[in-house]
Amino acid sequence: MDMQALHAFLRRAKLATYAGQGDDASVAPLLPDSRQLEYTEGDWLYRDIYVGLTRFSGQEVVYFQGTAVWSMAYSGGVSEQVEDWRGVYAVLREALNASPDQLPLRGPSHYMRDGWSYRCTLQGSLQDFYGDELLTQDRQPVYSLRLCGGVVR
Repeated sequence: MDMQALHAFLRRAKLATYAGQGDDASVAPLLPDSRQLEYTEGDWLYRDIYVGLTRFSGQEVVYFQGTAVWSMAYSGGVSEQVEDWRGVYAVLREALNASPDQLPLRGPSHYMRDGWSYRCTLQGSLQDFYGDELLTQDRQPVYSLRLCGGVVR
């Protein structure tokens, strides 16, 4: 597996789908009652399928020449007391657009703006990782997510 090529493709794919466009990158979903985002570039295909809206679970898979080579599972969402979930997701996408070059799985380790604070804690590498993210508004938790994944054979 060419990890540098995977790394570069994954960064472009994430910015071209949810981080950059939200659900506007959607295609007809393979699974009932799900949302599906896709990005294709040459031999590479990125597919993100998830269920739910304010609480959700999903999986991202990267294919190279039709074979799955990398995957990430995730689950989380907006806290129950939050009324403006669209505002939460708008700030989340800002943080995701600031994804670090070295490990483009989610957003940076820290991102702050106007009373909002985003934190992403990751362990491992693109090959094998786990982590979580937390978004707070005025120090109150409003969103959290857990993730894990890596290279598949």
